[in-house]
Amino acid sequence: MGKQFYINNIVRIKNRSIYNNQELLFRSELDIAEIDLFFKEVYQFLQLSYPKFFKMDRMSKLGILATEILFNIEKQDINTALVFSNNSSSLDTDKIHQNALSQIVSPSVFVYTLPNIVLGEISIRYQLQSENIFFLSETFDAELIGDYTQVLLDSGKAKDAVCGWIDLKNAEYDVFLCLISEVGEIPFTVKNLEQLYYFENE
Repeated sequence: MGKQFYINNIVRIKNRSIYNNQELLFRSELDIAEIDLFFKEVYQFLQLSYPKFFKMDRMSKLGILATEILFNIEKQDINTALVFSNNSSSLDTDKIHQNALSQIVSPSVFVYTLPNIVLGEISIRYQLQSENIFFLSETFDAELIGDYTQVLLDSGKAKDAVCGWIDLKNAEYDVFLCLISEVGEIPFTVKNLEQLYYFENE
């Protein structure tokens, strides 16, 4: 029998609010469309000091903010896998790139026109040297995310993992990420992953 893994930490970012382990951590009074100001507010609230953050696309910013909460200042093992998924790919940045085609296109925009760039930004920020993958699916697919993460953990390719959903379309964002490790109270199962996601969406 393999090792038992647990959902050690959960972060939810949606509708100007951030929940950590189902408890409200931060809520903004900004208009829901003021997404860039919201990111800045959260950056300041978390007392981050990472200038590169302001050069990132919006999805990468969401990823950095969410993982900062998940890792909770602790240095993460370099073999922490990243298993992410969403519905809209990099559509938010693609639109910016498309609108810029009539002008001189900035390389800083073009480089973010792939959804898996967020994985690279997180890996750089936390010095991860791990397996990572970004799935595209119509809706949150707990079985796909859970099974793939479990394989990485059981095979020893990853010591811990961050898995979940990180979607961004126009000014609407939906982030549900979990830190999976050998420590925790909630067993890491597809059923628990699914229940937690939909509970957080109620």
